[in-house]
Amino acid sequence: MTSHHPLIWSEDLDAPLAWRDGRPLSRRQYVADVYALAKVLPPAGPMLNVTADRYRFAVGLGAAMLRGQANLLPPNHTPDMVARLRDALPATYCLADEPLPSIDLPIVRHPASDGQPAAAVEVPCIDANAEAAQVLTSGSTGAPVPHVKRWGLLVRNAAAEAERLAEQLGRPHIAGVSLVATVPSQHMYGFESTVLLGLLGAAAFDTGRPFYPADIAGALARTPRPRALVTTPFHLKMLLESGVDVPPLDLMLCATAPLAPQLAARAESMLGAPLMEIYGCTEAGQVATRRTTSAPEWRTYRGVRLSGDGEQAVVAGGHVPQPTPLAEVLDVIDPESFRLLGRSNDLINVAGKRSSLSHLNYHLNTIEGVHDGAFWLPAEEADVVRLVAFVVAPDVSREQILGALRQRVDAAFLPRRIVSVPALPRDATGKLPAGRLAALAEQWLAPVASRSNG
Repeated sequence: MTSHHPLIWSEDLDAPLAWRDGRPLSRRQYVADVYALAKVLPPAGPMLNVTADRYRFAVGLGAAMLRGQANLLPPNHTPDMVARLRDALPATYCLADEPLPSIDLPIVRHPASDGQPAAAVEVPCIDANAEAAQVLTSGSTGAPVPHVKRWGLLVRNAAAEAERLAEQLGRPHIAGVSLVATVPSQHMYGFESTVLLGLLGAAAFDTGRPFYPADIAGALARTPRPRALVTTPFHLKMLLESGVDVPPLDLMLCATAPLAPQLAARAESMLGAPLMEIYGCTEAGQVATRRTTSAPEWRTYRGVRLSGDGEQAVVAGGHVPQPTPLAEVLDVIDPESFRLLGRSNDLINVAGKRSSLSHLNYHLNTIEGVHDGAFWLPAEEADVVRLVAFVVAPDVSREQILGALRQRVDAAFLPRRIVSVPALPRDATGKLPAGRLAALAEQWLAPVASRSNG
């Protein structure tokens, strides 16, 4: 017999699911809003949910599932990506809450609230096998590749993360914990660590997505304790260097890129809360965490186990029903712990020595005065490695950066050129997609090449 799981934790429907400008939005109101939106959705989907407000995004998620439709979570919403989605899935429509740039899809808006408190509601239960979301990645041909996320497995995933967070907080559960996030709901990390933790773990998330340090501090100040900041290394570093007074925190979550232990120690010292990194991937979801300042090893969620090693590591168990290869190179210590060595697709060889771009970026960003940095390897020079480093470091000289790198990495991996730029073109989650870095390299390196050839 098919099992079902409630859409939302419902032991106390008057408890907040979200905070908007310091005002609570109850779980009861959420269920009422889900039913109201479901009535006006098209009969067929899937839904491209571009809603910026985190609460309304969650409403869209629930309403789509009530109609038997999946939420599409692509890597971006560019016209090219939208066109590919429309070609692959002709019934796709877009749910929005703000004026949009040109998205060539039928647009559905959230219905206006009548301002009346929600009456008695029945919490819907969703088939465990229902497609709650399709997380899309760009394949080698550019066509979006879907990774289906079924509701029952997302429920188990959220339960595993909630258990780990409660353990770190020293609490029996995370009910009532406030979540303020710098990452969007449409990214898998933001989806799991805010929306799902709110719906299924009884936490309450801030509806916004503050970016600037003052906005992050303001959002935290408007939410009650205990509270956690859900962020990325990029946003965390920017916050620490801003000098902004940050309200007391109880926990920090960080993901999307390995965090330098120096930055983690600085964050814990300045913000007075433990920092937990989350490791996961699109295919398996979140699978492990570590307290960065305590040890370099990662510990898997309950029931999740590792096999293999190096570039052949596989994860299975818990909310990962099928053995799933991991893209990173791991040093597997035992079935429940590992060290992360880098991504298999960014490994480079120089003079017979092996490293990874993520490892080099990690050390570049530990240098004092380097606000942001990334190594670049031109594709046409793959056989003769001539590394370039782009840095946002207005007060640090090239010689100082090279001197610091010599203390951290093998001389074979020192960059041939160090290019100072005003900013790196990171996306909303703080990641630096290869295409954006390539465009930056073309912008800054091509003029130099032209002058040298003139």
